[in-house]
Amino acid sequence: MKKLSFLLFIVCAFLSQSTYSNGVAIKNADNSDYFQLVSSHIDVMVYDQIAIVVTTQAFLNNTGETSMIKYGYPLPEDACGTGLRWNLNGTWYSAIITPSPQDTTLPGGGGGNTNLMDYLGDTPLFFELEDSIPNDSILIIELTYVQLLPYNFFEVEFLCPNDYLLIQSSILDVQQIEFLLESQRTITNFELLSHTPTTIFFNDSTAGFTYELYEAPAEHDYFAIYELSPDELGLFSYSTFLTDTNFNCDTLGNGFFTFIVEPDPQSQVIDKVFTLIIDRSGSMSGEKIVQARDAASYIVNNLNEGDYFNIVDFASDVTSLFPDHVAFDPTSQSTALSYINNIGATGSTNISGAFSTAIPDFASADTNLANIIVFFTDGQPTTGITSTEGILAHIEELINYYEVMNLAIHTFGIGESVNQSLLSQIASQNNGLCQFLGDDELEEIITTFYNMIRNPVLMNTEIMVDPPILTQIFPDPLGNLYLGQQLIVVGRYTNADTVNVTFSGEAFGQPQSYEYSVNLADTTIQTYQFLTKLWAKEKMYNLYILYHTYDPESPEAEAIKNEVIDISICYNVISPFTSYTGGGGPPLSIEFDEPVISLEDEKTYAFPNPFSGDTEIRFIVEDNVFDYATIKIYNSFGKLIKVTTIQLTGSGTYSFSWDGNNQDGNPLPAGQYFYSINYGNQLLTGKIIKQ
Repeated sequence: MKKLSFLLFIVCAFLSQSTYSNGVAIKNADNSDYFQLVSSHIDVMVYDQIAIVVTTQAFLNNTGETSMIKYGYPLPEDACGTGLRWNLNGTWYSAIITPSPQDTTLPGGGGGNTNLMDYLGDTPLFFELEDSIPNDSILIIELTYVQLLPYNFFEVEFLCPNDYLLIQSSILDVQQIEFLLESQRTITNFELLSHTPTTIFFNDSTAGFTYELYEAPAEHDYFAIYELSPDELGLFSYSTFLTDTNFNCDTLGNGFFTFIVEPDPQSQVIDKVFTLIIDRSGSMSGEKIVQARDAASYIVNNLNEGDYFNIVDFASDVTSLFPDHVAFDPTSQSTALSYINNIGATGSTNISGAFSTAIPDFASADTNLANIIVFFTDGQPTTGITSTEGILAHIEELINYYEVMNLAIHTFGIGESVNQSLLSQIASQNNGLCQFLGDDELEEIITTFYNMIRNPVLMNTEIMVDPPILTQIFPDPLGNLYLGQQLIVVGRYTNADTVNVTFSGEAFGQPQSYEYSVNLADTTIQTYQFLTKLWAKEKMYNLYILYHTYDPESPEAEAIKNEVIDISICYNVISPFTSYTGGGGPPLSIEFDEPVISLEDEKTYAFPNPFSGDTEIRFIVEDNVFDYATIKIYNSFGKLIKVTTIQLTGSGTYSFSWDGNNQDGNPLPAGQYFYSINYGNQLLTGKIIKQ
């Protein structure tokens, strides 16, 4: 599925589906000619629900000749690519982002290669290597991306499909995954459900597992869940302040923050006035109309007592189940289910007519209730008003004429033929969410979506900050707050301070607010540099929505496109207007990747790692150095927790044993730690996991 055609940019917990593990080195898609995948390693670091995934694959060119390949990776729809590099003949090369959309064509064609297309999914990331790969040589490709894991009523899911059988049935030398979680809320349960882990642990604030499999095909997905305390709700914040004087992407301030906001589950739920608009035009025939009926039935069966509802279905003509919204009760429920069961698909697509029927019903709605329209269609408007501008203006006129308050219109496009610009603007201009689905995803996605919105807690949400130092806040506008769900907010600040943050809106026609105090970081917290990526992603998403309000050939659209490209290149985040390319190129003007988790430092390592008792940090000094080396150990929040020195007496291998205690000798909790080793003009870094 696609969301607003903006393949990599939505951060939306309930829509997140999965993370993927293995890419494909494609020589000729038409002949299913690929390099052999020989090993796969996945490194996942999660902060609450924000996952930073580093996936590394080694491919063997076993084609019998020197070959060019295009790398294809089934990137999750809501993920954000933040780095790509490859290793050939022992040397690492970094891809750069260039101002041109990615080339989605496959080597050799391959349009009929259903296995490959199914594996890559709807939002693949492509990267064409400029180097020829010699026969029998190993190519290593590493992709890094940021993703928000799906959250629903205190449970978070991690799904990582590792079934590679559509591409390759032969064995891999090794399959490895390392997963580490740090949570500001108490972790109450943590399980790897799909495999028997090699190691696994969890305590109040950290959890993790590792898994290794040797000499076996990649045929089983990874699936883990963790549960967070339902008694620890409110606002959880992450922030970092860039002290790097080379930061010159913009002048919006060096501070970056993310707030994860969840309403108190004891809050009274707002009753709904709910209309489901169903497209029953001819193109909806077959499986799509069956799924539409099933999705509508699910919604009707899960309305709350106190809700009012109606069903509008349309093709060339428009029909309404009831003359107006009716109270949900056993009688209206039975009538609706019978009506839904008889909906058939035929005729044209009269989108404007559907809204002409649905919106006036809300004129008499109680302003204390939440007014919601869920609209789905699989085609372009072909009768009635057919232009995007005309339909948008028509909806606005109807809302104003009938004085409809607090209306949220959520839109769903099915298949490849929908007017994506129209549906995205209907949603964005009317407090709604927009999603584009495959032909067979309607029932699953609609039911998941409805379970999220069925219990609104705060409508017309706004954010106020004292002192007012937060800027560039997204999403804009903010979404509504729902029971058991989260609102993710990102933004910037110019100077660090303690701020009072208030999320306000309406509940039952009365003002309602949630107040929190937040301490913003005044230094660079190295492990939170992903916040810059999240902000850039959301900023570009906001601009992309604005881009679609203009003619693509207009000067306004061109200016917005150029702004998106500038953000993408400077922040090293992929956009619809940019792509990865090889060939090295000049270094970027800003590099946000955290040095302490760099894989470049091959002169130091820790063993054992992970460890439970002691670990030995070893490092190699190549020069004839007679000096002191300073070793510093940090926790995952960037706080220095131990410092020691070692006398260097020339070149050689040195080591330091760490017992997992802080400077005062007190035991530290399990989790991820970083270390740096500094001597002369050398700086080595590494990562350690304490179990």
